[in-house]
Parts: sequence; structure tokens; C-alpha cells
Amino acid sequence: MSFSKAVDLVRLARMAAVRRHGITLQDICDEFHVSHRTAQRMVTALADAFSNLTWEDGADRRRRWRVTDPVLARLEPRQEAAIEALEMAANAAQAEGRIRHSRALSDLRGELLARLAGNMALRTETDAEAVLGAVGQIARPGPRTQFPAGLVDMSMEALRGPFRMRFQYASSGEAERIVEPHGLLLGNCGYLVARELGGGDIRKFRLDRIHEPVLLDESFAFEEGFSLDEYAARSFGVFNDPVQFGEVIWRFAPEAADRASQFCFHPYQELERHQDGSLTVRFCASGWTEMTWHLYQWGDKVEVIAPYGLRAMVDGHRRSDFGALP
Repeated sequence: MSFSKAVDLVRLARMAAVRRHGITLQDICDEFHVSHRTAQRMVTALADAFSNLTWEDGADRRRRWRVTDPVLARLEPRQEAAIEALEMAANAAQAEGRIRHSRALSDLRGELLARLAGNMALRTETDAEAVLGAVGQIARPGPRTQFPAGLVDMSMEALRGPFRMRFQYASSGEAERIVEPHGLLLGNCGYLVARELGGGDIRKFRLDRIHEPVLLDESFAFEEGFSLDEYAARSFGVFNDPVQFGEVIWRFAPEAADRASQFCFHPYQELERHQDGSLTVRFCASGWTEMTWHLYQWGDKVEVIAPYGLRAMVDGHRRSDFGALP
């Protein structure tokens, strides 16, 4: 057995020891980037090496393997990547206003370092800092909205309850609103996805327009069948207009097709390549204004086939003098 395969076998054994529900073949495929057949061979090697390998079939008809060995669970492989990941995640949480998550991730990073031997901890932290010092954040054009400190943490506490929230929205002169939070959409401009007390549709509230938020000691029931992923997918970006919702079809010219095929314009998109090299993208969403902002970057290398309203918005604005594709 090669050294690399031996290292993989130790990693696999530790995974099987520390994961409470064990590991499946799909877990192995995802972790080691191998085929289903290779994953089966790795399980066979694990069974040959460890007599305390057990398995059981779950309700989902998937077999899960576990190594019942506390010594393996305490094995500590090198942790540079884990330290880097925790540090970057903590920084991202801080930037998004998730203060509690940022602190928890920083604490977890410290606990992980504390469990390592002194010389290994110093080496691990030094190596991780070398990488972190060379990784930056690409500046995105446009403003990044600012919202009250602790608002994201309060919103997450409301979702955990779930509890209602009360706040003034948009301007201090408006009446207070009481809402039932159903989700958070974070990015350059964060949104609270909520339903106002008394009924009505679930809608988005911009975090930077929420003033004087208060978490109420009033619970509620989530709307049955609500999915934040499906709700977000009804929009190309943020704006959700039921009148605009429908099938969207774009056709990219052959010289832009390869580049466009690397984009995820929508989580449920369908791509179709044509004999002339062009590419058709189909999905269902609303938000024509945001689509127009994006399509402008492609110049005359994209054509809107449907809907007609979006096609009319971009006609006359497709330029041929852009020197690069998005």
C-alpha cells in the first residue's frame, strides 16, 4: 500500500469513528472525490484493517459504517486547513453582522489549537496565518448596506424560537410593524423574509431599513410548506414580482457560449448547446430589472428570446464594443 493510500485509510477510519451516524458510500465519494466503485473498495480495505468495523442499514436504505474505537476518534491530523476555514468563516460572519456566529467560530478555532501539542499548535497557527495573509476579498462595485448591530443575531434568535419581531420600517415616521420571520437572505444587501402579523404574503424587508428592532416573547407557526430556497428561486436576484414570474430564455452567441456555460444564472436552470455552438439558458423567475443589469455586461453576445417584456427592455442597449465578457 502506498503512503498516500495509507493516509486516506486513516482519514477514512477517523471519519467512521467520529461521525455519530457513521459514513455512507456517498460520504466517501464526496470526501475523497472518488467513484462509487472505488468507495466500495475503500470500505473493503477498512474492514480488512479494522476488526471493530460495524454497519447498519438506515431507514433510507443506505448502509452506514462505524469504527467503534475511542483511540481513533482522538487522533488529530494536521489542522492547518481547519484553522484557515474557521478563521475565514469567522471573518465572513463578522462582515455579515452575524456577531454571535463570529465569536463562536473564533472560540472553536482557539479550542482546536488548544488541543494540539505545543510545537504542533505553533506550527499549525503559523502555517495558517501565512495562507490567510495571502487571501483577500475581491471588492464588489456598489455600496454595501449597513444595518443595526445585532440585528442579524436577533433575527436568527427569532427564527430559532420562532418568535415575532417588532420594528419600524423605512422611516421613523411609519407605524410599527410586527412580523413573523421565515428566513434571512444575506449578501451586499441583507433581507429579512417575513410575514406581517394578521396574514398576507411572505415578503422581504431590507435590513438597513429596519429601525428599533425588538424580539417579542410571542411564538407563531411557520407557514406550512414554506421553503426559503424555493422562495428565493422565484427571483433572479432580489426583486420578486408575481406579474413578471415565468419562463426566461436567453441565447448566447457561439463566442460567448463556453463562458456562459460556467455561470449559474439560476439554481434550476437548463442549458442546451446547439450545432452552431450557441447556448440556450432556460429558467423560471421574476426580476426583469436585475436581469437587464446583468445582461448588459454581455453586450451583443446574448439575445433574449422570452419573455417579451424583458426583450423589449434590453433591445437597443446591446453593445458590440465591450472588450471582455463577464
